[in-house]
Amino acid sequence: MRADAMKNYEHILEVANVVVTEHGVDASLRDIARRAGVGLGTLYRHFPTREALLEALLRSSFDEFTTKARELETASSPDDALVSWLRDVVTFTGNYQGVVDVMMAAKEDPESALHASCVTMRSAGTRLLTRAQAEGLARSDMDGDDLFSLAAALAWLSNQPSSAPRAEHLFRIIASAILTDRSSSNLRAQLN
Repeated sequence: MRADAMKNYEHILEVANVVVTEHGVDASLRDIARRAGVGLGTLYRHFPTREALLEALLRSSFDEFTTKARELETASSPDDALVSWLRDVVTFTGNYQGVVDVMMAAKEDPESALHASCVTMRSAGTRLLTRAQAEGLARSDMDGDDLFSLAAALAWLSNQPSSAPRAEHLFRIIASAILTDRSSSNLRAQLN
């Protein structure tokens, strides 16, 4: 890619991040192009579909979650690693209104531009869950799909005005339900 084209690409992504954070995943592509100071044609040359733009916007963050999961596998206790990763995923996905619907659909659609990133991120969480289960620290009756769905549900709830003030409380309930029987003081310390 030419230097000026790469500069446009990166600038569009920076602006798209701001606009999508402000307006959600259904933000106007025309508005993104206008605010980036490029024509709509330039935006479409780089990102032929809304999903392609979202994939480019979210890919680096999804890759970071995968990398973080690998680091947590060796740096933290299995239960701490699982809760830390889950909290980060919920926080991130909660920042983009509407991204949960897109992620859930992409996970099931191999033709989706977001499919590979979503599957990779789910696999990273699954490894953390499996590790915690092997140590007897997490429920044995759930799998990576359950974990991904719970993260999506918590992120969705954080975007609902009536639930947003209770988002942290709800996160703690779900995290404590995932982890096996622990003393309430240890659990409270871990979730804080």
